[in-house]
Amino acid sequence: MNQKELSELRRRFRPDRCAISRVYGCYVNTKKEVISNLDESLGMMSQEEVEKYLGLLKKSLSGTLGRNLLDIVFSTQQVADSEEHRLLSQLRACRLEDEQLRQALYQKIIDCLELEENYLILLAYDRYDVPGKGADGEALEDGSDTVFTYFVCCVCPVKNGKAELGFVAGENKFHTCAPSQIVAPPELGFLFPAFDDRSANLYNALFYTRKTDEIHQEVIDAVFHTQPPMSPAEQKEAFQTALSDTLEEACSLEVVQAVHEQLRDRIIEHKESQDPEPLTVGTGTVSAILRDCGIAEERIQAFEEQCAQQFGAGAALSPANLIDSGKFEVKSSQATIAVSPEQSYLVETRVIDGKKYFLIPADELIEVNGFGVRLEAPEQVAQSQDSFEKV
Repeated sequence: MNQKELSELRRRFRPDRCAISRVYGCYVNTKKEVISNLDESLGMMSQEEVEKYLGLLKKSLSGTLGRNLLDIVFSTQQVADSEEHRLLSQLRACRLEDEQLRQALYQKIIDCLELEENYLILLAYDRYDVPGKGADGEALEDGSDTVFTYFVCCVCPVKNGKAELGFVAGENKFHTCAPSQIVAPPELGFLFPAFDDRSANLYNALFYTRKTDEIHQEVIDAVFHTQPPMSPAEQKEAFQTALSDTLEEACSLEVVQAVHEQLRDRIIEHKESQDPEPLTVGTGTVSAILRDCGIAEERIQAFEEQCAQQFGAGAALSPANLIDSGKFEVKSSQATIAVSPEQSYLVETRVIDGKKYFLIPADELIEVNGFGVRLEAPEQVAQSQDSFEKV
């Protein structure tokens, strides 16, 4: 799925646009016990309640593709005949109306998931008559014969609200109100099937995780039985390790600056172009940067081989998962220097009197713990030293 397709689906989660008529779910405690089951008609709810439910479901399609939203790929064999794909397909075919099938999915999630709070598993089915689009991208009035049917599942922690003072009308007094159970935004969820090329792709699902460093691989394995994708945090660590291990002493500040700067430029250009397709790069892109930095060919080849082992041969990686484009930070055991990414070139390394230093130019506006300070010119420092020696 690309960003346009994702946004198109997200826009449906409004009472006047979606065809969701019911929501299903179950409320689970920390002992993995089902406290209650949910089977409610949206038509019997207040407008506010409908919007709350749709808002939770919509949240499971939020975030960034490749980071919060991960592509789950089924093998051909799984689609042809597998227990996991059969369950998902049957749930879609019955529009979630089969209680036994719903319970089977609930149990898969309950058995593997560990959360510190009680949680709500929420399900909803939608039928989308996909409008056709002209060459200019505008929707056609004649519509389309494409119908996309899908369901969304999300897992929402249920937290205790804080006790607050509240006005009791009958007594005309303020009293402490007991904390209530509040459904928080989803921790994880998924969409099945994927909405690729504005139609159903039974070979894919879209998995949502709120935390990019915790993708709940146990749920992916239990529900989809596919190899979990590497989390963004794991990709970043593997990339950094590949660089440092293969370049060794050649992995200098200047080399890391060049890699960070050029990958960041690609991220910015992609964002400005508004290209709906996710931005990806291959290891060859980084290898070209290393060559420009004068890295020996045998080290570049070793880097490519290690990346192939970590990510797979010919893997397409998201630059946003490899670097932190929002900051540039240099850290030693004694200090940390942080500069804006577009000014990373200001940080230099220097050996002075046999000692290694990080250097950064200092302008006239300098603060120390909020206090404005002035740097003495070299001649002033020398005069101060002479005065001290005379005393």
